[in-house]
Amino acid sequence: VQLQASGGGLVQAGDSLRLSCVASGRTFSFYAMGWFRQAPGKEREFVAAISSSGDITYYADSVKGRFTISRDNTKKTVYLQMNSLKPEDTAVYYCAVSRVSTIYSGTYYPGSYDYWGQGTQVTVSS
Repeated sequence: VQLQASGGGLVQAGDSLRLSCVASGRTFSFYAMGWFRQAPGKEREFVAAISSSGDITYYADSVKGRFTISRDNTKKTVYLQMNSLKPEDTAVYYCAVSRVSTIYSGTYYPGSYDYWGQGTQVTVSS
C-alpha cells in the first residue's frame, strides 16, 4: 500500500484547509485510517481516525469540534477537513493505514499503523 497526502499549505489563524490522502492497493476499504501530525521537536501525535466503513470516527481532544475526518472508499481517499485553524496546529500531517478495520484502544498509537504517507506541511500564522 502506498499513500499520497496533499492539501497542506500556509494559512492564517481561523482559516480552513482540507487534506487528502490517496491510497494504492485493493484493500483500502478493509482498514481503518488515521491522521497524525508532528511539529518540530515534538513526537508524532494522533489527530483523528475513521473505521473502514466510515461509520465510526475518533478525534484527539485538541481538534474535536474543529476537524472532521471522512473517507470515500470508491476513490480510495481519506480526508481531513480542518476548520478554525490555530497556530498550534502547525505541523507535518501524515495519513496512515491501521492494522484493523475498526476504532479500538490502539487507534491512538502510531505503532498500530502499518503504512504511512509522506506527509504534508500545514503552517498556520497568527
